[in-house]
Amino acid sequence: MKKNRAIIGLIVFVLLLAGLGYTAAFGIGADKSGSASSIKLGLDLAGGVSITYQVVGEEVPDKEDMSDTIYKLQQRVENYSTEAQVYQEGDDRINIEIPGVSDANAILEELGQPGTLYFIAQTDSAGNQNYTSNFGIDADGNIIEVYELTKTLEELQADGSIVLTGTDVAGAQAGSQQDSLMNNTQYVVQLTLTDAGTEAFAKATEKAYNAGESIAIYYDGEFVSVPNVQAVISDGSAVITGQRNFEEADKLASTIRIGGLKLELQELRSSVVGAQLGSDAIRTSLLAAVVGFALVVIFMIAVYYVPGIAASLSLALYTALMIILLDAFEVTLTLPGIAGIILSIGMAVDANVIIFARIREELATGKTVQSSIKIGFSKALSAILDGNITTLIAAAVLALKGTGTIKGFAQTLALGIILSMFTALLVTKFILNALHALGVQSPKAYGVAKEKKTLPVLSKQKVFFALSAVVIIAGFVVMGINQASGKAALNYSLEFVGGTSTTLTLNEDMPIEKIDSDIVPLIENITGDGNVQTTKVAGSNQIIIKTRTLNVEEREAFTNVMVTNFGVEESSITAETISATVSSEMKSDAIIAIVAAAVCMLVYIWFRFKDIRFGASAVIALLHDILVVLAFYAAVRVPVGNTFIACMLTIVGYSINATIVIFDRIRENMREMGRKDNLEEVVNRSISQTLSRSVFTSLTTFFMVASLEVFGVSSIREFALPLMAGIICGTYSSICLAGSLWHLFRKKMGKKAE
Repeated sequence: MKKNRAIIGLIVFVLLLAGLGYTAAFGIGADKSGSASSIKLGLDLAGGVSITYQVVGEEVPDKEDMSDTIYKLQQRVENYSTEAQVYQEGDDRINIEIPGVSDANAILEELGQPGTLYFIAQTDSAGNQNYTSNFGIDADGNIIEVYELTKTLEELQADGSIVLTGTDVAGAQAGSQQDSLMNNTQYVVQLTLTDAGTEAFAKATEKAYNAGESIAIYYDGEFVSVPNVQAVISDGSAVITGQRNFEEADKLASTIRIGGLKLELQELRSSVVGAQLGSDAIRTSLLAAVVGFALVVIFMIAVYYVPGIAASLSLALYTALMIILLDAFEVTLTLPGIAGIILSIGMAVDANVIIFARIREELATGKTVQSSIKIGFSKALSAILDGNITTLIAAAVLALKGTGTIKGFAQTLALGIILSMFTALLVTKFILNALHALGVQSPKAYGVAKEKKTLPVLSKQKVFFALSAVVIIAGFVVMGINQASGKAALNYSLEFVGGTSTTLTLNEDMPIEKIDSDIVPLIENITGDGNVQTTKVAGSNQIIIKTRTLNVEEREAFTNVMVTNFGVEESSITAETISATVSSEMKSDAIIAIVAAAVCMLVYIWFRFKDIRFGASAVIALLHDILVVLAFYAAVRVPVGNTFIACMLTIVGYSINATIVIFDRIRENMREMGRKDNLEEVVNRSISQTLSRSVFTSLTTFFMVASLEVFGVSSIREFALPLMAGIICGTYSSICLAGSLWHLFRKKMGKKAE
């Protein structure tokens, strides 16, 4: 790169960084609303809408029907936010909490009345019309066909004209297909029916097809689609055509899904609720971000000199882009999400560390700085791509198969991975080349690798295996002791086990910070548990306090505290049992998603390394990390809630990267040293050569997490503490276990396993 081009390039970069930083902080346009302030926030940070539905026509609904309804509603409201929560309240009510919205009526209008979907034949058995049509004009000025029922729903039900109800629909998904005549793309809704629905629909479509009639889909008092029957449908799989675009098809599919709930629900109450956490939560998290970022920058410059400066500038660009894209993709950000982003800043330097280690190795062989930069990036590429693509595959599987928090986590993770590769492979490389062109060409400014002593890691593998086994077994023992002593094996939070929701009206409009400082400690004394969630109802003095399940004596003590200390009217205090927000179906989905992600990672590593033993070793190391962190949760009694899932997934993503870097070096050394050389020496040398990367990346990530532990609010610290344990564990397993496992498998399984 020539000097003039380098100067112009750096000026453009600085201007770009300043512009993106300004956009992230302050935005553009008249409102001066920056991306940081425009990001959708979760219930904990910004509040949202709370809607309570009551089951129609049943005093005590069937438990399976309630569970199925909650699960399907959860899938429906995730269209608004992946952080939306649905849970049971009392025996016959379902509560929905949707963050980031403030118009309860708009949500109610769009959701309609769940469980009121009907498929209606055009004519009854006597040939009488069940609905008629006229032409009208819609809001866009287009001429449309408007349908009206000629009978009541009760009459239609009585004469058999309602051929299906929503419960006969097993699934509805938007999609596209090619028109058989013109080969144009059609947007469609694909229906899957239950066994009972399949039989009934076959008879109904046979009648309609022979008569050239339609079967209307009627939901919440309106016709949502009136498709003509073009064939007899006997296999339980139908396609609705005629949608103008994918969004229209997706909306119809969503309507059919919510209309197909097993229980019919009606709105009982709705309200706008405030943030569960005060402004201190965001302020302290931002402080943690600034401190952690500063520590990472100082560390990178102190260790890597000029490359450290390049990495710091690249990291600043990464942070600005991350904020802007979170806003652009409308990701709902919760407090754990903020913690995850802060953590990703620490992990984003990983690729830089790999590259800089390679550059130093090349400088140690006597190559020029320019040549070392070029070769360093080239040699680091495979490790960076394999590590990040492996994690990206896991993120994609989690996004497709996961629900709720898992889906939101996967989106943020994927975004961070792509950005980190872009900034490391392109931006950092550009800055280094530009600085070199400007005259920074002394090898001392980049650091020259010293000869590394090969550590005898494999000679200690029995010790490492035994140590890991002891920790994991100890974890299960602690869980057993907890269970035997009357406590749960793990300290499950409200999200996992439910609890008691108490609603009361204060005599004053008390800010959430004062509620947390004055009321919450008194409630914690009653429950003996720090897991207390508070929410304010907007426009009133009403607050909602969620705790673990309270018995009669504890409810009485709760009431006495509020009446005596705060003058609350006893008649305004109502308590209801609430279910877990993480349903059994969501837990099953989470397990399936994680297992599927592990399998996909295994297959990719097998494909890239041409040896399934690499993949098997990596997956076992990940399982080890999960079990060790689980033991930590059991021993320290850290609450297990939604952050638990995010924590475990973060550790998996972090650990697999470190393992892939070591495996990549083993693969390279086997090519250079020859397969006939001592494999133990190859593994030991590979681990030793990548040791600085493993340790330094762990340190930068640890800096960010430690700042969360020091400055964060209690819920953030509950997330940061096990992450610190996970970082240590992930580093240990990558260095001490993964390579040893591969070596053991290679010895036991013959020459090659492909």
